Order: sequence, then C-alpha cells, then structure tokens
Amino acid sequence: MHAPLRLRSLALALLLAPLAAGTQGPPPPPGGGPAGQHGGPPDGPPPDAPRLSSEHENAEPRGLRVNAEGAFDGLTLFAPLNSRTAYLIDMDGTVVHEWEADSSPAGGMYLLDDGRLLRCGREDEDPAFRGGGIGGRLQLLAPDGEVVWDHDLADETRCQHHDVEPLPNGNLLVIVWERMSADEAVALGRDPDQVADAGLWTDAIYELRPVLPDGAEVVWAWRSRDHLVQDRDPELPDHGEIAAHSGRIDLNADHRDEPPRSAAEVREQEELEEQMAALGYVGGYDEEDEEEPEEDDDADRRRGRVGGDWLHTNAVSYDPELDLIALSTPHLCELWVIDHSTTTAEAASNTGGRRGRGGDLLWRWGNPRVHGAGEDADKRLFYQHDPTWQRGPDGDVRLLFFNNGRGRADGDYSSVDELVLPFTDDGGFRIAPGEPHGPAEPAWSYSDPDTFFSAFISGAQRLPNGNTLICSGVAGRIFEVTRAGEIVWDYRNPLGGDVEPPDHAGKAPPLALFRATRLPRDHPGVRAVLATH
Repeated sequence: MHAPLRLRSLALALLLAPLAAGTQGPPPPPGGGPAGQHGGPPDGPPPDAPRLSSEHENAEPRGLRVNAEGAFDGLTLFAPLNSRTAYLIDMDGTVVHEWEADSSPAGGMYLLDDGRLLRCGREDEDPAFRGGGIGGRLQLLAPDGEVVWDHDLADETRCQHHDVEPLPNGNLLVIVWERMSADEAVALGRDPDQVADAGLWTDAIYELRPVLPDGAEVVWAWRSRDHLVQDRDPELPDHGEIAAHSGRIDLNADHRDEPPRSAAEVREQEELEEQMAALGYVGGYDEEDEEEPEEDDDADRRRGRVGGDWLHTNAVSYDPELDLIALSTPHLCELWVIDHSTTTAEAASNTGGRRGRGGDLLWRWGNPRVHGAGEDADKRLFYQHDPTWQRGPDGDVRLLFFNNGRGRADGDYSSVDELVLPFTDDGGFRIAPGEPHGPAEPAWSYSDPDTFFSAFISGAQRLPNGNTLICSGVAGRIFEVTRAGEIVWDYRNPLGGDVEPPDHAGKAPPLALFRATRLPRDHPGVRAVLATH
C-alpha cells in the first residue's frame, strides 16, 4: 500500500488554490495597480504580491500601438471579461461592430459564417458552482444583437464552463462540470482529505445539437470520470500502477507531492517494510503497549476547504479531418487528445472508435510526472490555454497553444508554443510505454520574458499568412508576430471594465480578455455583419 499522500509543494499550491476558491485565475493582488492593470489605487500592489502580467503590457497609452507592413489584414473579434459587449475592430483599432448581450462572457466565442455570434455567457442566478470560467449559458446572437438561441446548461449537478467549439455539422462541443458527491469520490479512491464536502467536479465534453429557441440535445458525451486510475486502495475501483495506465487520469494527480511510484518501487517498499517488521520495527502503533490513534476530528473541516474543480479544463478544440479532440487541463498542466469517432458507450470504455481505444487518452503532454513518466524537471506546461490544431508544411499534425508560464524554473514569462505531434495517419500516436509522450521540445516558440507575461486566461491563433495573433489576456493586449518574432501589430484593449464580477465568478482585471480572433475581410460572417451597416 502507498504511504499517505502528502500535500503539493507550496509554490504550486499558492498558484492553484485561488482557482479552487473561485477565481478566473490567480486573483488580483490586494491594492491592485493602475487602472487597466489590476484596477486598484495608483500606489500599486504590495511588494510580495504575485505578478500576474507584464508591466510593459499594462503601460499606457491604450489602443493601437503598432500597425506595420506584414500584418494580416482583417477584423479582430474580442469580448472583455468584465463587460457584456463583444467588439469587432479594424486594423486601426476602430470599432466597426459590436454586440450587446445580457450577460458577461464566459470564455470561447465564434463568428459563424451566417453572421451569428456564438458565445458562452455567465449564468448569475443562484449558481451551484463557483470558479473561473464559469458559464452556464450558450447563446447565438444575430448581427443586430437579437438572441436567436439561449440555452441554459447550469443546475445543481452540472454547469457549462470556459469554452465551446462549433462542429462542421452544426453541433457544438462544450465543457461541462459534473458534480460527484464527496462519498462517491472517496469510494472511487480519492484521498478523503482532498475532496470538498460539496463533492468533486469531474469534467465532461458534450456534443450538443441546438434546438431553437432555447433547447439542446446531447448527442455524444465523454466523461473524465470513466477514465480514472488510482493506486491508494486495491479494494476500490480502477486500482493500478499509474505509470502503466497513461491513457487514464490519476484521481489524485492534482495533490501529489511526489510522482506516482512504479510497481517495482512499490514492491521494494513492501519488501523493506517486511524486513523492518521482522527486525521488530513495525509501522503504526503497538497493539499491546499503545492505544489506537483517535479519528482525525479535523478531516471534515479540511475537506470543506478543498476546491472541487480538480481539472479546470479550459479549452476544447476539434480536428475534423482526424475526428480528434484536444483538451487543456491546466490544474495538471497537460494537453490531452481524445477520440471523437466513438459512440457515447465506447467513449465510456477503453475500446472502440477509429483509434480502437474508446475514450482513453490517446496522447498527453506537458507534465509527465502526473502519469508516472517523469519528474518535476520534465514539466513543460505552466497553466496553459487554447490549444488549436495545425498542419505543418509537410502535412504533419501540430498543436499551437498559449503557455502561460507561471512557475517556470527560469522565471515567470509566457510563450506561444507549437508542437509536432508523434502521429501518423496509418499508425496513430507513437507512444513508448512508461515514457513521456513526445515531442521533446516545441518546433516553434515565441517569448519575450521582459515584456510578455499573462499568468492566466489568454490564447493564440495562427493566421493565414503564417503570423501568429497572441492575446495576452490579463493585460488585455492583442499583438501579431511573424515567424521570426517581429511584432507587426500591437493593440492594448481600452474597452470594458463596466461590470463588476460577482463572488462566484472569476476576478479578472477590468480590461482583461479571454481570447481574441482575427477574421479575414472576406470571411462570410464578416460580410454578413458589415452588410447590416
């Protein structure tokens, strides 16, 4: 049996604890900073407050900074988190269209080909869940702002959050928290001290078919709870060696102080304990000389302080050619790929689908220690966001994403990274058992530690001309870089900040952005919207 699991390192706990307490990311430091930075008084944050973004990105003036030759011409779509308005701006930073909604945004947003705006909205009436990225509403807005579809996906047992992805067939992929009771989580092998009285929130992916004006049908689903492994108790379900099940999710991965032990290490520990017992050194208490330790009366109180949002999946991205889904799980600092070609029944198993592995993880990257294949030094992701599928020059399969970068060994700074996945059409993912999933390093990366850092939210988009549009979300900065790292467009958002976030939602700075998207001028949705003017 494993020894009792210990708490995470203080540094990681300090990073993630605010998220479990109900913030969009790390909370603004007490006292804040200038308007547009943290929204507090001008004397700035205390010297020991965590740094959430770059001073360079928060510096005035706001608005357009750079519009140079080589930038991709188009219109940029974004929605400030502390506002109910979404904006479309031109290359000069001028607002050319806006949508006024009846709720603040809750993450992903798309302009569809017919000119309707697909958005996640925040449901603020009697929320049963709390946390950054909380949503609960999915909406379609006509160009004039009329709500043509408004679906409520929030109740006592589940709540949509963070992201939505439109599919070619008109359906939508959405991320949903599903509540698991505390007793049920413990019965599955969760450490009792690491589950809230309110339960554990396990993430699921629903494929919804919208039914206007306010309905939706779930036509497919994948649930993380169907793909767990635990090594705490062999009498409980899904017990096994973590390193031997890289396609499954360690139910206690988010709070381990040490990587999972291999089967050989477990056997070695058991043999050592047997040898020590034979010498008279027994663990626990001596039944003849000592009384059995009392129950821990503080356990229930501790459980009440642990957040239920243990994965905090913040992005879903679909590749229609491969029928694969990419997910971002920042609390584990991993990217995952799962198979969408399964039935719902197959997605709950480890067989079936185009890849033959049901709903098990086909590939994972960024923090191999959480599946027993590495140490802290092998970590490559630091609270990442927004993976998107790409194709390389030779047709290789890639993922582009925003690597937020808080907690890097060489300091806090963000990067946008691009991976070439170890994938072939005929063989699928090339994975060595017991080893970290490849690649070893990104194929392309952009960073500037002195000027570019956003501790949470944020995203990146590969543009048709090969440049990359980056949203450094905390500061509300949107900028475009070439492959060589030259900044050819730079905009600091001056809009928003008119809505005070409620207690149950994220506490993003006033002008913060979740993401931004550059749309070509000939995009059908852009033409449809501009035709209304």
